Amino acid sequence: MDGTTRDALRRSLGTRARRWLLAGTVLAGLLTAVALVATAAPADRTFVDLSGAVQSLMSVATPLFGILLVRDPRRASASVVSTVPGVLLPAAVIGVSGAVVCAATLALSPADGADDPWRHVGTVAVGGVLVQIVAGLVGTGLGLLLRSRVVAFLATIVLPLGLFGLLEAVDALRPAQPWLTPLGSVRHLLSGEMSVLRWAQWLCVLLIWGVGLNALGAAVRGRPEGDTDAPAGGGA
Repeated sequence: MDGTTRDALRRSLGTRARRWLLAGTVLAGLLTAVALVATAAPADRTFVDLSGAVQSLMSVATPLFGILLVRDPRRASASVVSTVPGVLLPAAVIGVSGAVVCAATLALSPADGADDPWRHVGTVAVGGVLVQIVAGLVGTGLGLLLRSRVVAFLATIVLPLGLFGLLEAVDALRPAQPWLTPLGSVRHLLSGEMSVLRWAQWLCVLLIWGVGLNALGAAVRGRPEGDTDAPAGGGA
């Protein structure tokens, strides 16, 4: 790991605003898990059901870390290739925190729950981390492509969901959802019911939205140059 990559990892959570963003993301996941356990039917109090809601909610905020990282003025002297991996740290922290939140909430829930509440716990826990990693890479890719941080963040929601909705609207295209959209692969990862085909579908999504989007962003940005945007929120 070269110095610029290590610097990107440090900067990914290197400001107070980003650490507060991380804390708020985890808190939102915790509140969601508690609310679900309190209101769900006993049969629905499972690690799979909790993770589906908690990890999906937290993945909305994860791209922000990638956007802030690649739009950081302190990135001026670093290459795009060495900067992008920095988003893996907050993404992994969010994914692991989501799994811990779901496990702790489920363990403390009333005993009259589902027959097998911990079914697929290992696969779903790993899937939650992978969900957040893809979300973070979508953030870095769109952060490189779009100059406005706000527009880039909105695009991380609108573009994946828009493509999913477009494919959903056409019966002949619906089978392409898990191959082409993050949401299609998220449903499989957080269900715990993975197969060779479903892992191949997730890999395809990673190549499109993680590798391809960032490669396109790097090509558009070209040589590293100073970012004239001021840090949002006094150094986000």
